Amino acid sequence: MKSFVTAAMLMLAASAAQAQTGAGLAGEWTVDLAVDPAKPYTRPMKLALGADGTVTGSFYDSAIENGRWRTDPGRTCVSFRTSDGKGPYHTAACLRGEVVEGQTWAEHRSFLFNWHATRFGSAAGATR
Repeated sequence: MKSFVTAAMLMLAASAAQAQTGAGLAGEWTVDLAVDPAKPYTRPMKLALGADGTVTGSFYDSAIENGRWRTDPGRTCVSFRTSDGKGPYHTAACLRGEVVEGQTWAEHRSFLFNWHATRFGSAAGATR
């Protein structure tokens, strides 16, 4: 019984450390941008989360600019800006279990788009 309690405590400590570093959100993701579920449309997202709270990487083949991340309370989220050369895209997303749920706002295109992403290489996120 003592070893079970010790193992459980170690697992909780590892989980807490991962949450504070944002490690669960860092990495490569396949973003599902399909408007019609019958017509898949995915794009890559790569997130690197710095210890200082910064986010770098890419989303929809554009470099992430001025990205920030934070874990509080109990969920890890990112917010960043990208550009298509005509205007900015503002994105916010949070890790929910094994999925990232996000939305992107493009004021110059007059749209707000909700999306989700799965980890690249997982069964659900194997293709781009």
